Amino acid sequence: MTVTGAAPPNVPRSALADAVLERLTATYAAAADADRAVAMRAYMKDVAPFLGIPTPARRALSRTVLAGTPRPDEEDCTAIALRCWWLPEREYQYFAVDYLRRHTARCSSAFLPVARYLLTTVPWWDTVDLLAAHVVGALVAADPGLTADMDAWITDDHLWVARTALLHQLGHKERTDADRLFAYCLLQSGHPDFFIRKAIGWALREYAKTDPEAVRSFVARERGRFAPLTVREALKNIGS
Repeated sequence: MTVTGAAPPNVPRSALADAVLERLTATYAAAADADRAVAMRAYMKDVAPFLGIPTPARRALSRTVLAGTPRPDEEDCTAIALRCWWLPEREYQYFAVDYLRRHTARCSSAFLPVARYLLTTVPWWDTVDLLAAHVVGALVAADPGLTADMDAWITDDHLWVARTALLHQLGHKERTDADRLFAYCLLQSGHPDFFIRKAIGWALREYAKTDPEAVRSFVARERGRFAPLTVREALKNIGS
């Protein structure tokens, strides 16, 4: 789960990152729970070691870490995310994802290669899905020129990159490019991996909240191309 096809991006100098990482590592380490860490690591299929801090407690600690800190710029976001990603315990990567979700608007389209590095380094659904929907999706919404990158990502050999392309419009509602969504689903309809099949169904199910008839018609027309799992997920809330 630690494979990446890209060299690590350069980490910008950032006084804010220096301060945040100093506070963060001290605060999280003091709250570590070794017994809980074992269970959390097992639940996440041994993707990474854990400190053993449950999500509500971790986010409360994060608020303490960030209290009084200024708004970041793109270099600060890059530095904080990469430095968290290179720490071994998974909670630091969760901190980075939460931080980026909060501050993606501070980043330009030039942040997309950094996002791709995060997606493909120690990748698993727990970080990939949030980055896809809330970071990559926000970047594409702010700069429609990045749809060309998504058009390339959907056929990428890296499973998690392709999954990100499928999921990046989650939550876009009426702003969803339905033609592109349906085309992506068809491009990956024969994929053998559970995580791609599940993502297709999830993306369609989410769009069905906005246009159920469009999803129902699409699935009825193309049903034979999709795995049963995908069809069940797509129609879960709207019926066949």
